[in-house]
Amino acid sequence: MSSLYQNTPTSAGQDTRLQQLTEWLATTGLVDIGSGRPASADASFRRYFRYDVAPAMREKLGATLVAMDAPPERENVPAYIHVQGLLLEAGVTVPAIVAQQVESGFLLLSDLGVTTYLQRLDSDNAPFMYSDAVDALLKFQMASQPGVLPEFDRAFVMRELGIFPEWYIGKHLGVTLDEKQQATLDKVFEAICANVLAQQQVYMHRDFHSRNLMWLEQGNPGVLDFQDAVYGPVTYDLASLLRDAYVQWDEEIVLDWVVRYWQSAKSVGLPVNPDIDAFYRDFEFMALQRHLKILGIFCRLNYRDGKPNYLGDLPTVMDYVRKTANRYSELKPLLRLLDALEDRAPSVGYTF
Repeated sequence: MSSLYQNTPTSAGQDTRLQQLTEWLATTGLVDIGSGRPASADASFRRYFRYDVAPAMREKLGATLVAMDAPPERENVPAYIHVQGLLLEAGVTVPAIVAQQVESGFLLLSDLGVTTYLQRLDSDNAPFMYSDAVDALLKFQMASQPGVLPEFDRAFVMRELGIFPEWYIGKHLGVTLDEKQQATLDKVFEAICANVLAQQQVYMHRDFHSRNLMWLEQGNPGVLDFQDAVYGPVTYDLASLLRDAYVQWDEEIVLDWVVRYWQSAKSVGLPVNPDIDAFYRDFEFMALQRHLKILGIFCRLNYRDGKPNYLGDLPTVMDYVRKTANRYSELKPLLRLLDALEDRAPSVGYTF
């Protein structure tokens, strides 16, 4: 889910994938093999390593390149290459593919640096940074055509929602829903699904947020982690960007940014709901679908994959879920269910 650049120790000795990657890179003659160091920790099975470029190639390729290790049985490298081409064609900044060995799951990519949006965002620069991100998003959406990317259909939406009861309710809270609770959750899921599937469809990155956007002096932002792109609801990436699991803004500010996006999208002819209140409702329902999925995924990363760091982001995501559910009558049963599961009394609105 994220490509946050940070160092994680790797032992080449017992790491056969790294050994294979090193052997392949040696055949390219593009990088100094001995200079390899971890470039990112990822929520998927992909890993990234940064290498110094061979002196003879620096003028052409820059100082460093990033190698992607994506085990073919776990990761879809052809999809990465396909979507990279779509984004590039749309005028969005993405890593260039310098060399590839697709059957092994190895790519050598241009380096978009080490500064993510998450690391740089503050209340002063956020309007400018989000404006750049929205511009990039609009470019990608304007290039949309049906039949090019997999469709975010009903089965897809429900499969994602199913991660929440399995991993958050079942595994994290250790609760098995009774028949009545299950019926309540099913009804809420139906309401979310109906809204989401009624929205107009465009190209959808699926993880367009502060950890996958790189701050660049030119061509900002650099966009990463796009291999899971689909054809889906027009509000999805906006919800991903502005209701970010890793950084939270005041709701009035978010509303203002949503309105700005909506005005821009309308002016370039994108198929957004012509009524701003209806569009904001679409945005909220879409964000909720995503947040319920994320609650499940963060728990799955902990319990199945041994990556506990994401549990620290659960409160932010749950805060979004509760606030949204509280605003719409057909979502309020979700709030009551969460209160029952977490044994909470409804809050009165005071903070101490």
